[in-house]
Amino acid sequence: MKKSMKKSLKLCFASLSVFVLLFVALCGSASAALDLKLGHAINEKDVFHEAALKFKEIVEEKTKGELTVTIYPNAKLGDERNLLESLKMGTVDMGIVTGGPVINFLPSFGVLDLPFLFGSATQAYKVLDGPVGQGFFAEMEKLGWKGLAYGERGFRNLTNSKKAVAAPDDLKGLKIRVMQNPIYIDAFTALGANAVPMAWTETLTALQQGTIDGQENPLNVIVAYNINESNKYLSVTRHSYAPNVIMMSMRTWNKLSADQQTIVSEAAKAAAQHNRDIDNKMEADWLQELKDKGMQVVDNPDLALFREAVKSVYEKYEPQYGKELIQSILDTK
Repeated sequence: MKKSMKKSLKLCFASLSVFVLLFVALCGSASAALDLKLGHAINEKDVFHEAALKFKEIVEEKTKGELTVTIYPNAKLGDERNLLESLKMGTVDMGIVTGGPVINFLPSFGVLDLPFLFGSATQAYKVLDGPVGQGFFAEMEKLGWKGLAYGERGFRNLTNSKKAVAAPDDLKGLKIRVMQNPIYIDAFTALGANAVPMAWTETLTALQQGTIDGQENPLNVIVAYNINESNKYLSVTRHSYAPNVIMMSMRTWNKLSADQQTIVSEAAKAAAQHNRDIDNKMEADWLQELKDKGMQVVDNPDLALFREAVKSVYEKYEPQYGKELIQSILDTK
């Protein structure tokens, strides 16, 4: 009887041990799995969403399901300013955010918004992927953001519902929506427009109702949002190059293992390159599409006059950003 009891107890303990091991294993795998909430403010037709999809594809494949990515487009997690706040607090894991709103938290980032600072995409990529851009990433960490890669919004162009714009004088009196960014406000004020800072989520309604006359954005945005329906005129001013930033909350970043951090970082760079590749391939097609839809396009506005008109903006911000930094960007080829 005693031997039988001992045998039963051994079997019982053995079964319990197996159960405990299975329980620990299951709990361990559950805790290792993490769904990353990734938000952006643009619709699913846009290159922001294409970049987000590429990031999701790579991360989920490389981590074998340890990390999953749920994408929230159309400002479902808030407009870009709110998204940046949520990333700081850790209530959102990731975002793809236009560079403009970043200036409200990181003033030094504003140097990139100076009008006519970049003459080509190649120049912009060299600056952003080099010491200047990486320096901004280091500053972002202090604000609770992990900068991962620079995609792009692209070169911004002007549209309006009133008249063709070929020179700064043509802008006088036009109400132009700009990002909630002091440099954009100053630049368009210097050009003679009535600059109206406004969140993008409010802009389409304002254009349709005629409370503003125009806006400025890259061609991909003008196409994706059918801006041609409210704005008949397009001027290819390329007045500003706008990057986007693929970023993660530092709180989320610190939860990841070293291997997961490497995968996330590499996936973000691949997604950013995918974003750039689409823009470079499609820019001429987007412009032709807008012409085909009836937009009257000024292909060659007088950029020399535009640059002359914004000199006061450089004079205002040179003490803040430093003449050497500005000149180093202008001189990058």
